[in-house]
Amino acid sequence: MVPEELLADLAAESEQLRAVVADLPDEAWRTSTPAAGWDVATQIAHLAWTDECAVAAATDKAAWDALLEAALADVAGFVDSAALAGGAAPPNELLARWDVARAALPSALRQVEGKLPWFGPPMSPASMATARFMETWAHGLDVRDALGLPAERTDRIRHVCHLGIRTRGYAYSVRSLDPPEEEIHVELLAPSGETWHWGPETAAQSVTGSAWDFARLVTQRVHRDDTDLVAQGADAAQWLGIAQAFAGPAGEGRPRG
Repeated sequence: MVPEELLADLAAESEQLRAVVADLPDEAWRTSTPAAGWDVATQIAHLAWTDECAVAAATDKAAWDALLEAALADVAGFVDSAALAGGAAPPNELLARWDVARAALPSALRQVEGKLPWFGPPMSPASMATARFMETWAHGLDVRDALGLPAERTDRIRHVCHLGIRTRGYAYSVRSLDPPEEEIHVELLAPSGETWHWGPETAAQSVTGSAWDFARLVTQRVHRDDTDLVAQGADAAQWLGIAQAFAGPAGEGRPRG
């Protein structure tokens, strides 16, 4: 089961990004973003394609099997290939494609009992919705950076922070490292001024700072040294250097500002 509040936050985040790009002149869609080789259109095409993949995984076994076969044929390049091909479409067509995909996603996830197949481990509907929120938010940062626009800071980023904490072990495994067993207490200041906590408050190691910087760090949209995050303990400090909330190979991160 996927929480309706999560789906509502995902819809709000995608609507906010849609409003940013909807009235752009065609040439602005070709603005380069911080992701190497990706322009604004490529970013939106990636979101549309991934939403389509999630809908197929939830509702259409034949379509999903075809997607998986294509991915296995080009493991290293299939994500970029799909994004670049989709981004080549006229902006109005691309926007319409994304509208269809993101509108179909909530009802598709509500139908799932158990877990969805995915390119990595199977995912629960709630985990898929959280991952879709994280990507929508992170790619929205890239688009706004490219266009010179500020991002609105909302408490919806709690989903990103939660995912970043849950994927702590993955950040190690994707780098062929053994994750530390010791727990870490995370205390983050939300945009609203609320304080969010994860992990036992009695833990010897901790991470504290703004939720905004933590969310940007775990999506690798900012360099560790350009955040206000404070790590207490060697394991906490190491984690902040490799944190990664997204699936796939180890990310390269962003250069220091």
